[in-house]
Amino acid sequence: MAELLLGNIEENIADEEINAFLQKYGFPPYDEIQRIEGAGRPAALLRYNELTDDFLRTLQPRVHNIFWHNRTISAQVIPVREED
Repeated sequence: MAELLLGNIEENIADEEINAFLQKYGFPPYDEIQRIEGAGRPAALLRYNELTDDFLRTLQPRVHNIFWHNRTISAQVIPVREED
C-alpha cells in the first residue's frame, strides 16, 4: 500500500476530476480518497492498495508543484505507517 498527499487543491474539485487529472500524468486510479481540510490549503490523501512507496515516488514528480485550477499543488508520498 502507498499513499500520496495532494496539497493546496481546490476544495470544490470532485474526486473523479482528481482521479482524471492524475491519470493524465500516468497514475493508476486510486483506491480510496480522504479529504483534509486546511486553512485555505485543503488536501486529499490518496491510497493505492497495490502500489509500493517506491513506485509512487517515481510518479510523484510529474504532478508536484504543477499549476492546476489556479493553484500550485504539492504532491508528497507518505511513508508506510506501522499499524498498532
